Amino acid sequence: MNRTQETNTKHNHAVVFGRRQEGCPRCSELKAGAAPRQGWGQAKREMEAQQLQAIRRHDFSACAAANGVCTHFDW
Repeated sequence: MNRTQETNTKHNHAVVFGRRQEGCPRCSELKAGAAPRQGWGQAKREMEAQQLQAIRRHDFSACAAANGVCTHFDW
């Protein structure tokens, strides 16, 4: 199985601490080398990296000169 191939196969049991069970189609895929699905942490890290890149690209001094005060990224 290609490691980059996405699958929609679901576990047919409750996943406890990543333990695999015989007879589960998703566990069989993982055992054969399928990549595990990414959790929410990966999406959060990507979003934070995009935000940091936007902050670094922003010209705060030009924005402040045009608007009096730069309020970008204030939340």
